Amino acid sequence: MTPNIATRKLRAILSADAKDYSRLMRSDELATVRTLTRYRSMITELVSKYQGRVVDSPGDNLLAEFASVVHAVQCGFEIQDSLQTENAKLSEDRRMEFRIGINLGDVIQEGERIYGDGVNVAARMESLAEPGGICVSSSAYDQIEHKFAFGCEYIGEQTVKNISTPIRAYRLARDETGQGCTINPQVQKSSHRLLYAVVFGLLILSVGSFLAWNIYQHQATASIESASMDQMALPLPDKPSIVVLPFKNISGDEKDGLIARGLTEDIITTLSRVPELFVIASASSFAYEGKKVKVSQVSEELGVRYVLDGSLQRSKDRLRFNVQLVDAVAGNQIWADRFNRPVRDLFALQDDIVRRILVELQVRLIEGEHARIYSRKAKNLDAWLLFAQANHEGYKFTRAGMSRARELYEAARKIDPNWAQPLEGLSWTYWYEARMGWTEDREEWMRKGIELAEKAVEWAPEEPGGYKALGNLALSKRDYDQAIAYREKALKLAPNDFSCLWGLGGVLYKAGEPERAIGILKKAMRLNPSKMVALLWTMADAQVVAGQYEDAIITSNEAAAHQPESMYPHIFLAAAYSAVGRLEEARTEAARLLEINPKFTVSAWMKSRLLKDPADTEKYASLLLKAGLPENTK
Repeated sequence: MTPNIATRKLRAILSADAKDYSRLMRSDELATVRTLTRYRSMITELVSKYQGRVVDSPGDNLLAEFASVVHAVQCGFEIQDSLQTENAKLSEDRRMEFRIGINLGDVIQEGERIYGDGVNVAARMESLAEPGGICVSSSAYDQIEHKFAFGCEYIGEQTVKNISTPIRAYRLARDETGQGCTINPQVQKSSHRLLYAVVFGLLILSVGSFLAWNIYQHQATASIESASMDQMALPLPDKPSIVVLPFKNISGDEKDGLIARGLTEDIITTLSRVPELFVIASASSFAYEGKKVKVSQVSEELGVRYVLDGSLQRSKDRLRFNVQLVDAVAGNQIWADRFNRPVRDLFALQDDIVRRILVELQVRLIEGEHARIYSRKAKNLDAWLLFAQANHEGYKFTRAGMSRARELYEAARKIDPNWAQPLEGLSWTYWYEARMGWTEDREEWMRKGIELAEKAVEWAPEEPGGYKALGNLALSKRDYDQAIAYREKALKLAPNDFSCLWGLGGVLYKAGEPERAIGILKKAMRLNPSKMVALLWTMADAQVVAGQYEDAIITSNEAAAHQPESMYPHIFLAAAYSAVGRLEEARTEAARLLEINPKFTVSAWMKSRLLKDPADTEKYASLLLKAGLPENTK
């Protein structure tokens, strides 16, 4: 039998990336996308002119391959010349400059894609290039050194991510009179100092973190074994599926634990906005927090192919993150990296991790979609930590927790008054407290919620949170069409966001579309296989309204098994058992419900349902009354 041998080839790889893309997007998204689209088209034409092929172009990146290094470099010069001409037509703050890296290396071809160190080194050369410039590796430089004249600066041996040995790097410029290659003065001055600094610095200052990384990396890679397709609890989606496990805090400091949790949640939220991905919800991800599990187990239990995990360690004012992305089905590590950043650069780090995930999974983003994968971040770490803590308190769904969440959101808002996300959180707390009757002035709480949500949308129109809050508030006012419109807008902005699906489903069944709601809620459940109890309540409620009583009994019993002290599953069971003629069981559930909440009445419950169709309200109420529950307070 002929063994499977990977298709390999030697290629010149050109990697290009736009400078300050995030800043340009924040300033004017539409203009930036138009400029990027035009420039990318120009680059693609020039690549074709020099007999190259564009392999991928995710977001503001572009990857191309050439059979000739000479052609790759000549193409790079013409790209920079053309973009310089185009940029001259724009105001200085709207110019989009590209960095280009070129490497000659062995790559693996799989379909139209190419992989391997040859590609990775080109990307690293790109990061060393000046805006509007070109940087090449020694393997590429050796091929062009005597082929034509150009300006050149040797910048020394560079240690780059994921490459085991240092690589000699050269910055090039179009200069037909260029002779030889000058040496960057800093390379000469610092060569001996650098050697001593590396030796003694690593020995004295970094032994602890180095050992921690090696222990973590050994444990991570040693535990990789292939997930069994036969053992998958759920079928794999037809798009790249990923779970982001909670980052491990190996510092031991509680504040660092909040950073680890917040970063995990933000990465999940950001990835959820990419339509080409299937992203497991944070509720299911955090079910593994503090547990020692194999990636194969996680993959099989959640029905996903890719698993991202990592750890955090603090050293004074710096954070060290170790991250790995694993293909659990294949049983191999796709990517692993270490990030050592000042605490103040935490948000840039998050963007780097997300970008790397998208590149490694080879996700092709549609035009403009890359603009939406980065949320508008806080500018202050303390504000971000307060926001993360507020989320944790709010999702307890208790009176004390919601009140504490409101205080924390307000504190975050005061520290970073121009950040939209605390406004979204505050709007949510005001709405929830008004809905639950935890405030004396319900109308004032609703007014505040609407004001805050509208301001959040004004500040961050591409964020789903403000629209989610407005959807909740519109439903409370029985404006069903507006509630659906807001919730659909949120889902459009974050198509894989579990909470957006859940929220839309929760509106639809109350607005008279229970069957459609159930379909949406099933999608939310697939993104959150851990079966969040509140989601089960929503599904059971929708099933009762839809007349799917047998399904409602199954769902409600599952919810009761998770949280037997809650009154909600007993309400749904009382109604469903009544509908199918199992009256003794219906009365048993009614009795349990009244033990938990002696003040329960059918009239108050139906008022809280906000059902649009009076017939749905009447039918639901009659089933509860039939089970023996009181209509009004005696």
